[in-house]
Amino acid sequence: MQNKSFWLAFTAYLLPTFLMGYFWHLSWFVEQYHHLNLYRADVIIPMGLLSMLIQAIFFAWAYPRLFSGLDWKAGALRLGLLFGLLAWSLTTLPVAAKYQMTSIKNFMLLETGFTILQFAVVAPLIALAYRKR
Repeated sequence: MQNKSFWLAFTAYLLPTFLMGYFWHLSWFVEQYHHLNLYRADVIIPMGLLSMLIQAIFFAWAYPRLFSGLDWKAGALRLGLLFGLLAWSLTTLPVAAKYQMTSIKNFMLLETGFTILQFAVVAPLIALAYRKR
């Protein structure tokens, strides 16, 4: 059961994150990101996917070790808040601090919005993957 839960949690992170990330960054808000003058002309999607694979393994491994005593709703909320904040601090803040862009404010709004959406979707899915049946 634990192995099945791990792979369900892995998939619950990877698939929505890839789909939302692709559409958010390269379709829905592509013009806003283009105006930030931040993207390479040839975005390297496999590198982004590799990052998501590593994250999916980590989150699927960490969830039962950190939140196993909680019901799935409380676990989802805590995972979303803890790892959402961690992800935001590891991605959004350092990029805004280090890279030249036309608007830090717009970048922060876009990436903060993405991180909130991402963890609002994946946190409950990961928690459900480990829910006691």
